Amino acid sequence: MTRFASAHAGVLTDGPITRWSGWQDLVVQCLAAFPSDARGTGLVYVTDPLADDVPSILEFLRARTSIEVWSGAVAPAICANGFEYFDTPAIALMAFDLPAGAVVPFSGSGSPSAAEKSDGAAFAIVHANPHTPGVIDAVPETAAGTGAYLVGGLASGAGANPLISARDTGLAGLLFDQNVPVATGLTQGCAPIGPAHQITAMQDELVAELDGRPALDVLKEDVGELLARDLRRLAGYVHVALPVSGSDRADYVVRNLMGMDVSQGLIAVAEVLEVGDRLMFVRRDAASAVEDMQRMLDDLKRRAGDNIRGAVYHSCVARGPHQFGPGSRELTMIGETFVDVPVIGFFGNGEISNDRLYTYTGILSLFLEAPENGAE
Repeated sequence: MTRFASAHAGVLTDGPITRWSGWQDLVVQCLAAFPSDARGTGLVYVTDPLADDVPSILEFLRARTSIEVWSGAVAPAICANGFEYFDTPAIALMAFDLPAGAVVPFSGSGSPSAAEKSDGAAFAIVHANPHTPGVIDAVPETAAGTGAYLVGGLASGAGANPLISARDTGLAGLLFDQNVPVATGLTQGCAPIGPAHQITAMQDELVAELDGRPALDVLKEDVGELLARDLRRLAGYVHVALPVSGSDRADYVVRNLMGMDVSQGLIAVAEVLEVGDRLMFVRRDAASAVEDMQRMLDDLKRRAGDNIRGAVYHSCVARGPHQFGPGSRELTMIGETFVDVPVIGFFGNGEISNDRLYTYTGILSLFLEAPENGAE
């Protein structure tokens, strides 16, 4: 089994590069660790300080490698084996060495071309431009149009178009056909603190009743007496989760709890809701996130075995050191479970899994050895 070629470099106070004169320093270091005979289709992630240098970086990569096609994104933070690069110049590369036609780039805003539809795509890495109107709606449209299971996230780079090597469109990335085996898992950054409730009354865009009771009373009951004494303590800690209908697992999407009207017992949620919808309250803390991260990794390990060629990780920018503390905890956990597997990824302001946009989650995708080459 051949691993995918990968490399990364960034400016770290305790790393090999503590000062830099420009993007060339980082790309040269990457290529020093990147096999000279690497081939296939390239994936590249860079951080915001390198946004203006992307055209030069791509030209340099095409000139110094045999890889002509590169896709990727500019993001506020990126990651690679054991490292999370926040608030610093950094770059990460991976080459998908796959049979001809097994992976193709695409660029669109939810309306894939007929050629893309007919390729039999089963999986896609998708980067979304948050500056494009309607890009959230384009996610399920692209999933339906390609027939692919999507993973990725909102690139949220500082530039007007943070999508690498793409037209000025809402979505861009790589489509993989059904002969490329992939195992993917999602980890939540939150944990439920109460049962699911049904919205039984709305007042304008605010939730008025849950299960026939004032919504704020239900919230107080679920969070417990200590937090209910001072609702200001809920900010950034307690969120609202919307269960995914029909999911075969305890899946939910998290939205921010925007505020409360104490006098009328109303709560405001950062989502368009209506009577009949279900929601539950969740807490966001490091302990629950670590526990769920390990659950996901153990499940993927069981499903994927040891025949893993490479991995791509898409996480929320509110995770990383902001939730787990220093030490690149997420990437360390991935490395401890999948030893010597090349990993690259980025942290964005929203994560894509299948046909939905999530928040506070991490999505790990493992590319496996094809069955005809001996994988299970």
